[in-house]
Amino acid sequence: MSAALAPSLLAASSLGATDAAAPADAPHPYVGMWVTTDGRVRHELLPNGRYDEARGQRESAYQGRYTVTGHHIDYVDDTGFTADGEFIDGVLYHGGMVLRRASVPKHPGTSRDAD
Repeated sequence: MSAALAPSLLAASSLGATDAAAPADAPHPYVGMWVTTDGRVRHELLPNGRYDEARGQRESAYQGRYTVTGHHIDYVDDTGFTADGEFIDGVLYHGGMVLRRASVPKHPGTSRDAD
């Protein structure tokens, strides 16, 4: 993942929803594609609590699951590495990177909203 990997524990809560009033099947508000300004790093947060990260020309460089608590995101890739980040004013800060929501998702069923 990134140099800022941290040994964090994921909450045992459901993957996704942080708003108790939201229906259980509603997608999380952070679902969608997040990209660095240069487009080199792309995080796609899928509605099922999984993510797919691309690096440069390497699609699906890292895959795993994520949990969002408030504005904090914890990642666990499929090999067990962990990382985290924060959503602040529509921007995802993760591992020293700044990612913004992309207007067009890679996979169907993800958010098309742009920040």
